[in-house]
Amino acid sequence: MPQKLNSLLEELEQATSLDDLQRHITALRDLYRVDHIVYHWVSSEGEQYGCGTYSREWARIYVERDYLRIDPVVIGCFQRFHPVDWKRLDWSSKAARAFQKEALEHGVGNQGYSIPIRGPNGQFALFTVSTQCSDDEWETFTEKHRRELILVANVFNQKGLEFEETRLPEASKSLSPREVDALTFLAMGYSRAQVADTLSISEHTLRAYIESARFKLNALNTTHAVARAMSQGLIVIGATAPNALGGWPGRLPERRAS
Repeated sequence: MPQKLNSLLEELEQATSLDDLQRHITALRDLYRVDHIVYHWVSSEGEQYGCGTYSREWARIYVERDYLRIDPVVIGCFQRFHPVDWKRLDWSSKAARAFQKEALEHGVGNQGYSIPIRGPNGQFALFTVSTQCSDDEWETFTEKHRRELILVANVFNQKGLEFEETRLPEASKSLSPREVDALTFLAMGYSRAQVADTLSISEHTLRAYIESARFKLNALNTTHAVARAMSQGLIVIGATAPNALGGWPGRLPERRAS
């Protein structure tokens, strides 16, 4: 698997069109032996494009019925920075349940894992893997592959942006290792006090790192700084944090109470 994935990513970096992305996303689906993989891009104005392995009929229905407005995956992931298992989303409304039923009828699968990605000019994208299997099988799959899926998601998004020059991010100054650490932990949901404690620095020092990162990223606030850092690949949210814990791979400390 690692060798095949590396080869696929190397080929993906040479992609020059959405047709190339479609071909590679199909190969990726076959590599992971799942039912579907989809890259779904949404602009701040609601424009959509992307590639994936859903049936053409389901893609047509989704767009024609404007399911973007009620899709619990899109709604739930838009509020998050970290990957989300579909079971953790809110499917309680009548509209959501009807949408879920129709998606299942079109072969989307009962299990899903979506990685939210934010980019320039209000870009929001999702990289989603879905299939039909038991909860135990799905838990094993996501635990095994979540880190590499985050990497693949960001590669797909970068290529998608390259094909649309107006969507390319502005050049930014590089972040220091401590600035990366600070933004990474904040993106994972840690409070400022928890981040300072984890990095063994004062909150005053942490604030200086955050403000410096915000200035370099030309961000309006901390949330905007985190979003821009993620969209430009400066931080990646997974199960580990690189510099604070001595490099990849590592295990995050248990989250402490504020």
